[in-house]
Amino acid sequence: MGNPLDDWFVREVLVHEEALMRFLHRNWRDHDEVCDLRQEIYVRIYEAAARQRPDSTKSFLFATARNLLADRVRRQRIVSIAAVGDLEQLNVLNDELSPDRWLGGRQILRRLAEALDRLPDRCREVVWLRRVEDLPQKEIARRLGISEKTVEKHIAKGSRLMADYFHGGSGGGDTRVQAQPARGRMHEP
Repeated sequence: MGNPLDDWFVREVLVHEEALMRFLHRNWRDHDEVCDLRQEIYVRIYEAAARQRPDSTKSFLFATARNLLADRVRRQRIVSIAAVGDLEQLNVLNDELSPDRWLGGRQILRRLAEALDRLPDRCREVVWLRRVEDLPQKEIARRLGISEKTVEKHIAKGSRLMADYFHGGSGGGDTRVQAQPARGRMHEP
């Protein structure tokens, strides 16, 4: 007999795979990402079940799927650094922007670039590939020879460190982050 968690997963979760795939195809416009979404849902379910098995597996499965899709939609609303950087070249709205507003936007972009530059090397590379080049986690993991879970952790850590730097100044705010001078890297104790 196998691992009890694996047996539970096959018996209670995988039996709903067809319904889950229909749900994802119905609710996610990029059908090329559906298999990645399914895998991420399965990882979340498996990890949660390792701590405590849900009372209603099917309800938990679809609630997890809805939450994942909502997270993805929120992430897509964030404008990529590349898009903001190309604003000047595209000459979009330049007639309507005051010099102060234009300069403010450039300063924000510079500060965001500084925050990215302060990340630890691997973390910065993962964040760049995901947020700027818009690669799926699976592709980043394959390219860098790391697990998808590690990619996910780097994205979460990088996003948190950048937000701490961006909103807290150079080391101010959250005391868990210690930003180093100009070209230094961010580290956590």
